[in-house]
Amino acid sequence: MKTPTFLTLASAMIIGHAAQAAPVPSTSATTTYHRVTVDGVGMFYREAGPKDAPTIVLLHGFPSSSREFDTLIPLLATRYHLVAPDFPSFGQSDTPSPSTYTYTFDHLAQTTNALLEQLQIRHYTLFLHDYGGPIGFRIMLAHPERVHALIVSNANVYKEGLGAKWTKIAEYWADPKAHPEVPAAFLSFAATEQRHTGGTSHPERYNPDTWTDEFNHLSQPGQHEIQTTLLYDYRTNVAAYPSWQAWLRQHQPPTLVVWGRNDPSFIAPGGEAFKRDVPNAEIHMLDAGHFAMDEKNDEMASLILDFMARHPD
Repeated sequence: MKTPTFLTLASAMIIGHAAQAAPVPSTSATTTYHRVTVDGVGMFYREAGPKDAPTIVLLHGFPSSSREFDTLIPLLATRYHLVAPDFPSFGQSDTPSPSTYTYTFDHLAQTTNALLEQLQIRHYTLFLHDYGGPIGFRIMLAHPERVHALIVSNANVYKEGLGAKWTKIAEYWADPKAHPEVPAAFLSFAATEQRHTGGTSHPERYNPDTWTDEFNHLSQPGQHEIQTTLLYDYRTNVAAYPSWQAWLRQHQPPTLVVWGRNDPSFIAPGGEAFKRDVPNAEIHMLDAGHFAMDEKNDEMASLILDFMARHPD
């Protein structure tokens, strides 16, 4: 009979140990993925964390989805309940035809609020990024009693926060037919990449899958019309800035600003301006671009956890 070799015995021991070891269980910090129908629209959302913990609702930016929070969610979900929806026509949510769904920020906010109500989430901290800002502020104005605190990351509500490109966009708002080049540039591959890498000093921290996937989404049938419609409707957000600033002055929510100071679109003065209306706001200007969590994820998570601990729900 052949004598077992050392390697054979070692392999048998490893296999036997693996067979006896219990599988590592999922925890409340494990992200789960869900889909529900809200007012006839299939809405997708990510969720993590214990459901009896204080809730943070994360509202994403353009042209991304709740996917942008993939690396941030697990760092927060050990202590908090996280819910991150995809807006209609973004990410994994439905893209209803413009003939059946009106693409305005008012309507996106109504649908997102209806999702939160359907999930029975009626008290929360809002994390606002980019398009999540105007959607979140509409929800706040409709239900101020539900808002515990704000976390703001390059979600602009001040005119001084609008970078140079918004001058050309304002010309488009004034005369859309005269400036077809504006939405064309806004939805281009170059612009999609620059939203991530523009202004960064750490390009190696950015996953190119993000902008290639986002551009593939923007290239789907019907998306050009939908996103052009939303770009034109963005003028209503700038018009609403004074009312949103008044809301901040009146309600004084605990506010944490974690702003990528190198963002060429929503520039640093827009983050610093929150101090004007919420004097106790905590302002942190990060060495990052528009998607600050792409390169400052750990620092952002640490700041959020510290802020939330000092402002218990």
